[in-house]
Amino acid sequence: MSKPTRWVTDTKPGHSQWYVDRFRRLAAEGADLAGEARLVDALVPPGARILDAGCGTGRVAAVLADRGHTVVGVDADPTLVEAAHADHPGPRFLVADLAELDLPAQGEPEPFDAAVVAGNVMTFVAPGTERAVLARIAAHVRPDGVVVVGFGTDRGYPVAELDADAVAAGLRREHRFATWDLRPWQDDAGFAVTVLRRPA
Repeated sequence: MSKPTRWVTDTKPGHSQWYVDRFRRLAAEGADLAGEARLVDALVPPGARILDAGCGTGRVAAVLADRGHTVVGVDADPTLVEAAHADHPGPRFLVADLAELDLPAQGEPEPFDAAVVAGNVMTFVAPGTERAVLARIAAHVRPDGVVVVGFGTDRGYPVAELDADAVAAGLRREHRFATWDLRPWQDDAGFAVTVLRRPA
């Protein structure tokens, strides 16, 4: 990794295990953890190939795999990837820095129909690498494929910067919503879900 991510520099020791335990508890309590996956599933054909970029504990990847898609999850945190392997045996999970993503080098040469970047991933990448992250994700998506990005708007990465970084990465914005269940976007929304497309 070229630079440490904010996930490393801006959190306390033990944060990764806390995060794993939190989502295991939420799943055991029956919480709805599939909202992001439902949206992505609606955007792709059956049996699509999907990249879960910043997959964390694998909850989004697992739902998409259960719906018949081929999913590869990638995260820079080995603790999270280990938990994803343990809890969700369907998708393939890999440790990698999104700013330097090279999946062909890890045995995944085929492009993806879509990528999902959920769970505030873009606000946890290393400072100044946001554009590189989007460019590396876009490079793994086939022409006319989509990249769906969601994060809180109060986390230091304005949506205007996302839009500029997306254009620089060769992506075109198609939609923006205030939630994963498609509530209308407004400028004071606390969350942004943006659907980007790699032009054909």
